[in-house]
Amino acid sequence: MKDFFELAASRRSTKQYDPNVEIPHSELRELLEVAGQAPSAWNLQQWHFLVFDKKEVQEKLLPIAYNQQQVVDASAVICILGDLEGDKNIDPVFDPSVAAGHMTPELKEILAGQIRGAYKRSDYPRDAAILNASLASMQFMLAAKAKGYDTCPIGGFNANALIEEFNVSERYLPIMLITIGKPTQEARATDRLPIESLITYAE
Repeated sequence: MKDFFELAASRRSTKQYDPNVEIPHSELRELLEVAGQAPSAWNLQQWHFLVFDKKEVQEKLLPIAYNQQQVVDASAVICILGDLEGDKNIDPVFDPSVAAGHMTPELKEILAGQIRGAYKRSDYPRDAAILNASLASMQFMLAAKAKGYDTCPIGGFNANALIEEFNVSERYLPIMLITIGKPTQEARATDRLPIESLITYAE
């Protein structure tokens, strides 16, 4: 297990994978469980993971991902879906807390009112889906690195074709693909802008 700062600094996007390496279902599930511990607005967990871990389905994904070979060579590909109807999670998320005495029914109703109000705004469901699903995505990539796997987030794919080919519900918005596996070569190091150019201290 690496020190977190070492781990974060060593995570790089890998595009060359050993196609013969398989990730056990139990290990992939563990990584997705960690991803699911990411923070989210009102703890509604506005994400869903569409898993491609068989070569035949990865081949179907290949043209949708504009023939990027890493999609086939990777041990698995995770499509991160953002939940456009996160308000439907109110009862599944809050009822166990109410039953356990960690939340009063009155507080649940206050929070539910806030959530319903937010989801009535035309821009909120999409914004919340993208923001919260992205938090889970980054957590997944860091967890994968801690387990010795490399990853690469992919924004270049045909979302409409993916929805059609894999029968994705209208409830979900494809956010990104993440390839995961063992690299065949060290990923190329990339430069970063000076941190001073990215910080403004408010006054």
